[in-house]
Amino acid sequence: MRHQVAGRKFSRTAGHRRALYRNLVMSLLEHEKMVTTEAKAREIRGLAEKMITLGKEGSVASRRQALAFVGNGKIVKKLFDDIAIRYNGRQGGYTRIVKLGFRSGDSAPVARIELV
Repeated sequence: MRHQVAGRKFSRTAGHRRALYRNLVMSLLEHEKMVTTEAKAREIRGLAEKMITLGKEGSVASRRQALAFVGNGKIVKKLFDDIAIRYNGRQGGYTRIVKLGFRSGDSAPVARIELV
């Protein structure tokens, strides 16, 4: 039984799952919206919001933490210079998940995650 065990495994190893989350968060921050499965959108929501919170702090240490997770300097620059400033007066809830229905190939629930 998986009582009180948080997170989804997605049938991946820990490193593969971490890389998946990193790539999804990078895509979300780069394009500001994306379509993926509902489960993946729910998993990356918290990670994306943590990155935006780091961007709002604006310190060198938070920039290095964001760069360590994202790994792309252009996206980190956009996060700190554009995205974080947009949410300066907001206390959280930077993302929105909109259900879109089901994927035709495997009937997986699909959702769009976007920055508010």
